[in-house]
Amino acid sequence: MNYRHLCLVSLLFLTGCSDYQWGWYVLDPSTEQGLTNIKFLIAGFNDTIQVSLLSMLFAMTIGLLIALPALSDSPVLKWINRVYVEVIRSIPVLVLLLWVYYGMPTLLDVSLNHFWAGVIALTIAESAFMAEVFRGGIQAISRGQHEAAESLGLNYWQKMRLVILPQAFRQILPPLGNQFVYILKMSSLVSVIGLSDLTRRANELVVNEYLPLEIYTFLVLEYLVLILLVSQAVRWLEKRIAIPSH
Repeated sequence: MNYRHLCLVSLLFLTGCSDYQWGWYVLDPSTEQGLTNIKFLIAGFNDTIQVSLLSMLFAMTIGLLIALPALSDSPVLKWINRVYVEVIRSIPVLVLLLWVYYGMPTLLDVSLNHFWAGVIALTIAESAFMAEVFRGGIQAISRGQHEAAESLGLNYWQKMRLVILPQAFRQILPPLGNQFVYILKMSSLVSVIGLSDLTRRANELVVNEYLPLEIYTFLVLEYLVLILLVSQAVRWLEKRIAIPSH
């Protein structure tokens, strides 16, 4: 059974194998109310995509900086890397999000809105995983590449920027794509602090319409479309930067 048959069977099961009276009128685009509800829900893509993209970019930057000490010969630097990675990976994302939103403003005496609290929390949570992705990708580059760069007189940073990291990026692109998908899904947790993302808007509409099954089914489809588009984009990028075989 392929995925089309599976989807058809699932749809038939949902619509025909229970006594539940579906209220799809709440999302009927042919009615003014239904169209308004759909527009309200899909408007959440803006915050979901923005917070995910920014978190991904910042997490990649911090992750790379955290990964480099693990590649050094210094036990102290390796210890710093290991402590950071293990501590951050041990904290649930939701707990970290709540701490950043409620605790950081008190601790640092700063004002922090919903959006940036979400970005900071997701960045911190994801940076530990990014550090491991970068470490694995860099270590996958053969020692001969390092020696060749050093024989050309390149210093450490030139070697990493011009020789090692471009090759490592090709190695880690699939894991990076997976981590971005992970961030997109984890961004739904930001709804608990009030960010008007896809999940928050669905929750608000459920309160108004009292039809959670229909609205959350639409929410599932929104995330499904978003994840499938990202996955397809990652595959396209993999093909574009793939190293040609000889």
